[in-house]
Amino acid sequence: MRFRLLKKNFIAFLVILIVFIMLFYTIRRTKDETNVEVTEKEVSQTAIMVKFDYGTIENMRKSVYDSNYRQFIQNRDKFPLDPEVVVVVQVHNRPAYLKMLIQSLEKVTGIQNTLVIFSHDYFSEEISDMVKGIGFCKVLQIYFPYSIQLYPNEFPGQDPEDCPRDISKEDAVKKGCSNAEHPDSYGHYREASITQTKHHWWWKLHFVFERVRVLRGYNGFVVVIEEDNYLLPDFHEYFKSMAELRKTKCGDCDILAVGNHDGLSGFHELSSKTETAGWLSTKHNIGMGISRELYYKLMGCNHAFCTYDDYNWDWTLQSLSGTCISKPLKVLVALGSRVLHTGDCGLHQKEDCQPEKAQERVDEVLKEAQMALFPPALTLTDLGPVEHTYDDYNWDWTLQSLSGTFISKPLKVLVALGSRVLHTGDCGLHQKEDCRPEKAQERVDEVLKEAQTALFPPALTLTDLGPVEHQPHMKNGGWGDVRDHTLCINYAARL
Repeated sequence: MRFRLLKKNFIAFLVILIVFIMLFYTIRRTKDETNVEVTEKEVSQTAIMVKFDYGTIENMRKSVYDSNYRQFIQNRDKFPLDPEVVVVVQVHNRPAYLKMLIQSLEKVTGIQNTLVIFSHDYFSEEISDMVKGIGFCKVLQIYFPYSIQLYPNEFPGQDPEDCPRDISKEDAVKKGCSNAEHPDSYGHYREASITQTKHHWWWKLHFVFERVRVLRGYNGFVVVIEEDNYLLPDFHEYFKSMAELRKTKCGDCDILAVGNHDGLSGFHELSSKTETAGWLSTKHNIGMGISRELYYKLMGCNHAFCTYDDYNWDWTLQSLSGTCISKPLKVLVALGSRVLHTGDCGLHQKEDCQPEKAQERVDEVLKEAQMALFPPALTLTDLGPVEHTYDDYNWDWTLQSLSGTFISKPLKVLVALGSRVLHTGDCGLHQKEDCRPEKAQERVDEVLKEAQTALFPPALTLTDLGPVEHQPHMKNGGWGDVRDHTLCINYAARL
């Protein structure tokens, strides 16, 4: 009898203890969650107190870290509602074009319902003050923490111990420069200024979708543009219409391209028209609307993106479409572009920049397009299933893509190992400065003098290397260094 009473008391005590423990942990968890919310709220509210210090590199690095952590939302009290659209601007160091973009943003109808994120890889008071002057929408500034401005003499900047771009691998190994074992597909060594854009683009994508606190729970599109873009006044309304059109008529569209590279040619006829297509890097890389769903697909190709030997983010993305991303990317395209490209200077051209001329051109075409803005409804031309597509402006690389594909049997060539044709040009499509034809003649005379006795051979010999196979598209290179691969891959882990 006494044992049964003790047993009942023990069970009652055990039940009370379990209830007490559960209650304790529930209260503690609620308190912790409240503390997190309060901390995040305090971080956002006190971020205005963080002043970006441009004094030294170390101070800038600290300011970048603090700013990315605090994430101060400018004009948050003025526009308290959640954003309908998020626009992310990749900013380098072209303040004149950035000023034009900001002026265009202010004229966009519905801009007060947009969050604009400026992602910087160059830090200056001039650029910062331009962004701080925005009062017409919510603004967040984020900062690429691996900018070459922050690491001028070490990786990811240009380390003095790095190999010169055009040195041969044999000479690089003899010299013992730091990246001697890792030239790109063409035997060239990395240039920090060339690699930065792709690094910044990939980091920015990770940071916006994974680390921007104000976007937790946001399931809309993120539109990525650059500082030398210009948005039309109906950009916001048009993009929302495209998003609705996708829901009803193009559920398998991965990307919304609200811009194209055709300018406003034929805008009155094309203003309300959209179509579907396979995503092409040279056509659909402006005003791209990216969903969280697509972001996760890209994350699944993190290693493929970061190790593909091409310094262009868009051509790298093209390589993933239909390969790592098994289903080729499908895009819903605005035929009447709502994003204009104003920049006549950038990565590939640094001379003869005329932003004032760009503004004149924009004003001119906008005046003509004014009556065709804000179409009442959009129409869609569905071009059917999309296939893995090759896209290149080089005739020779395009010909290579046909060999073994459209031309079923790969092209076979009989090659003269001792060339009878020399290339003398040091200027052309990709290089327009420092042309020295007189030097070219000197070089020709020199090599011809050495080759003179070997001309007019009495007979030719042939080495047959056997059957030929299809060779895949050659990459642009500039991304062969394994340090770039590792840093790029680790963005997801280091955020």
